[in-house]
Amino acid sequence: MSIAPMTIADRLALDDAEVIPARTIAAKLEAVYEAIGDGFETSTAEALDLTFEGIPGDRHGGLIRDSGAREPWYERGTEMRNERQLSLLCPDELVRIAEGMSLPEVNPRWIGGNMVISGVPNFSMLPPRTLMFFENGATVKIDGQNAPCRLAGGAVAKRYPDRQGLDLEFPKVAKRLRGLVGWVEKPGRVVPGEAIKIRIPEQWLYN
Repeated sequence: MSIAPMTIADRLALDDAEVIPARTIAAKLEAVYEAIGDGFETSTAEALDLTFEGIPGDRHGGLIRDSGAREPWYERGTEMRNERQLSLLCPDELVRIAEGMSLPEVNPRWIGGNMVISGVPNFSMLPPRTLMFFENGATVKIDGQNAPCRLAGGAVAKRYPDRQGLDLEFPKVAKRLRGLVGWVEKPGRVVPGEAIKIRIPEQWLYN
């Protein structure tokens, strides 16, 4: 297969591309949760012993998972790499979701959160390949945003039975505020209160 040579226009476009340098910011782990068994919602934990499979026994743990609605390019149920071992949330964004839905709160446990991380503005906008270095030695790599779904909306709606349509409202309000999904790059124990160094990789817009 032959590859067309780069034209002058291609070279100029590449030279003009804006590349934002990598940088590191500080954050804090506020709380940890796990979903042991088949349930979607999580329960408060004292710590998480992360392995290469994620959280042992957690609903979303494992090296592989079955494809679903998020992967329409595969037949439903196709085995694939599990890049969604962990659900990471930000307290500020949970408040914004609750305010947008005119609710007193949206609890991280209701929507399957595993970690609540504070100190990062626009947390859900952290790009793929971001690395989270936890003080006690574990490392989590970010795959991308966690698209809000009706399942999480249903868990919120269950807490407010006097409000109709919250299951459908949640995906709209929580878009780009639902947090991130990631996987364990380096195993270790994570404990609430520990510091996190977040390394944001180089970024650019591909046209």
